[in-house]
Order: sequence, then structure tokens, then C-alpha cells
Amino acid sequence: MITSNAFEDEGKIPVKYTCDGQDTSPPLEFWDIPEGTQSLALIVVDPDAPSGDFFHWIVWNITPGPGIDENSVPGVEGRNSFGKISYNGPCPPSGTHRYFFRVFALDTELNLESGSKVDELEKAMQGHVLSEGQLMGRYGRA
Repeated sequence: MITSNAFEDEGKIPVKYTCDGQDTSPPLEFWDIPEGTQSLALIVVDPDAPSGDFFHWIVWNITPGPGIDENSVPGVEGRNSFGKISYNGPCPPSGTHRYFFRVFALDTELNLESGSKVDELEKAMQGHVLSEGQLMGRYGRA
């Protein structure tokens, strides 16, 4: 349900999309969006961070469609683990980490304020997820 022409599933995320490059969001394509989908939500998380799940991008009320462009703001953004309301790319302190781009097809638009945190998004999505997909990329700093 989610792919990117910038990197393959389980492949290396190009430097351009990380803190070592331009730190811009990668282009994403969405497939097989279920009938009845009113909006999409996207959560980008690094589960390998020393402190546990580290969220790099949280965005919802994305218009269902074929995908989102590189370096775009496709919907309402939440507060990531950097404390910012934006995309912040992979920036592991050491080793190679996995980054999961998780997309959710929802049967509604969400009434959440910009800057909401991931737990608020997950609570708002409860009972509204029609389908979900994920793309995983890897990044390690030299």
C-alpha cells in the first residue's frame, strides 16, 4: 500500500532525506486505497532509537490519492520527537536504524489540532482504520 521511488522496502534511505543531507521528506506512492477512505494518516518512526520509538513525522488528513511529493506538507502535521511540527529525517546517533513509514486509510477526517502528538493521533484513529501499510528503510551514519 506504500512505496517510494527514492528507496526500496528494506533498502537504504538516500542521504538527501536525512539530517546529513537536505532533511526533506521523500516522495511516497500509495496503492490499493480502500473504497470509503476519507483521509490518510502517516507516521514515520524509528523503533531502534536508544529511548524507544522516536517519531520523525506525523501527518494526517492527507487527501487519498496516488501519493505525496518530495518535500511536501500533504496534510496537518503533528509534533515529532524532535519537538518540531515538521518532517525531520533519519539521524541515528550510532549504527544503522530502521525507519518505518506507516500509512493508515481512515473512514473519516480527523479533528486534531496541528502540533498534536502521536498518542493523540493514535487515539483519534481508533475505530476508523480501514487499512494500513508500511515501507521500511534503513539508514546509518558513516
